[in-house]
This record gives sequence, C-alpha cells and structure tokens, in this order.
Amino acid sequence: MQRGIKDYISIIFKGMAMGAADVVPGVSGGTIAFITGIYQELINTISGVNLSLFKTLKERGFKAMWEQLNGSFILALFSGIIISIFTVMRLTNYLLDKHPVLIWSFFFGLILASILFVAKQIPKWDYKIIISLIFGAAVAMYIVSLPVMGTATNSWFLFMAGAIAICAMILPGISGAFILVLLGAYKTVTEAAHDFDFKTLGIVAVGAIFGLLSFSKLLKWLFDHYSSITLAVLTGFIAGSLNKIWPWKEVLERAQFGDKSVVIREASVLPANFNGDPQLLPAVILMLVGFFLILILERIATQKPISPDAANADL
Repeated sequence: MQRGIKDYISIIFKGMAMGAADVVPGVSGGTIAFITGIYQELINTISGVNLSLFKTLKERGFKAMWEQLNGSFILALFSGIIISIFTVMRLTNYLLDKHPVLIWSFFFGLILASILFVAKQIPKWDYKIIISLIFGAAVAMYIVSLPVMGTATNSWFLFMAGAIAICAMILPGISGAFILVLLGAYKTVTEAAHDFDFKTLGIVAVGAIFGLLSFSKLLKWLFDHYSSITLAVLTGFIAGSLNKIWPWKEVLERAQFGDKSVVIREASVLPANFNGDPQLLPAVILMLVGFFLILILERIATQKPISPDAANADL
C-alpha cells in the first residue's frame, strides 16, 4: 500500500486517539481503530509478525522485511500512541476528573455513532447476524458488570493480566484499562509505572505481546472465514459498552490506587435523578458533536475499512 507523508500523519493522530481512549476505563482503543478505518489492517499487520520476517531479512534485506512487516504503518501508529501517553492522556484524565458528565457525553455520542458505523460494514443481515450481535452485547454487558478482584502481584498473574488486557484493548467496546481494574492489576501496573518498576512493567509487557500476537491471529482468521458474523459480534461489543459510558452515574464504590481514585462500582441514572448538576443542554450538544464527528471521520479518513482479502493483498 503506497502512502504519503499526509497519510502517515493521519495514522499518528489515529494512534494518539487510540492511546487516549485505552487509558479510560470504559472506552476502547479498538473502537477508535475501527471508526477511523484502520482496524482490519492493524489486526492483519500484527498477526503477520512471525519467524518468516527473519528469513526475509536474511535473504532479501531489511527493506523487504520492513515492507512485509508493514513497518511504516506500525511505526506511525505506535508513535501516536506513545505521544498520547505523555500528552493527550493527561488532558483526558484531567477533563474526566473535572468535567465527567460533559466528557462522558461526548464519548457516548461517539460510541453510539460507531455502532451504526460498524453495523454498516455488514453486507447482509439474517438471523445468524442478529444472534451474533445479541451475543456480543451480552458478553460486553456481563464483563462491565463483573465485580473487581483483589490486587495481585504474582508474576504469572501479571503476565496473564497483560495478555488479557491487550486483547480487550484491540476489541471494540471493551476497555483494556477496565479489564486491568477488574483483574485487580490496575494498581500494580500504575504504581509500577509511577515508580519505574521495570521488572513488573516488563512482565506485563511480555504478557501483552503474547496476547497481542496470538489474539490478533484469531481475529484475522475470524475475519477471513466469518467476516459478517465477526463484525456483528464486534458491533454487539460496542453496543454492550454503552451502559458503562452513560454520562449520569451514581457512584457506589471507589478504590484508591496510590494517589489516584478509580470508580469500581456505579449505577446509571436518569439526568433528573443525578446527584449534582446534570448539565443537560451542554451534555446533549457534546453527544451530538461526538455523533457527527464519526460521520465526518467516515468521510475524510484516508484509509477506509477494507475487506480482509484486500488488506492481505496490500500487505
């Protein structure tokens, strides 16, 4: 696939959006990847990381290996994610802390529109598609309703937590940060990042790499063989996450992770029953902004959602 400088700048911004979304418990970077049109290329690229790259490097050189890897795409995307970790993430966390209703309203509109966006990719609807969508929604709703486990620091557990969380991060509708909270690993990971505990971070990172490489291959196989059903399940995942990001919440329980307080149990309420200023008018406006932003992204995205076969051909 031939891309220019503008295309890679666009991918960097998409990576920044993914990075900002993934650190918010309830919003998925996978959803951002899907609505910006890079999801299937991301899955195909990651699943293509294997030992054949070393053979290509030895026989044909670095340039051929880089092209086989789709390295420029990965470099641009992960550069955006890293930039986001040090910049946009801080802004996102600040806004969620100071203006939660307004920011969640924006996210709600964005995710609501993304359901329609992903559903549009399904060429033909039948009972199998509808059942798959309901199944995906039920799984997502179940996951976001699970009780939080106690904090664990066992190395094997942290490895598995990293593997599971990264899988969630590339699934539209399921937040990797929220999975870490559920598993009781969020405190350990955030404290390790704060204290520069590279041993703990390394264990989680190795688990994440393992989960990313293995799960991406499964997703690629599903797209190759059951594209419409897979899209329906992913649509359900996104729909099932809507309750998690409903702007008006009653906080039932919080947990203190170092100097950071994280909500671990809450209930959705109507704006009229919200304990505080519901900010209804600006909240509705921001919902509409988020909703129409997806429509704009759909029109101007340089890389549209493509079929698995087309993605493979490009790679």
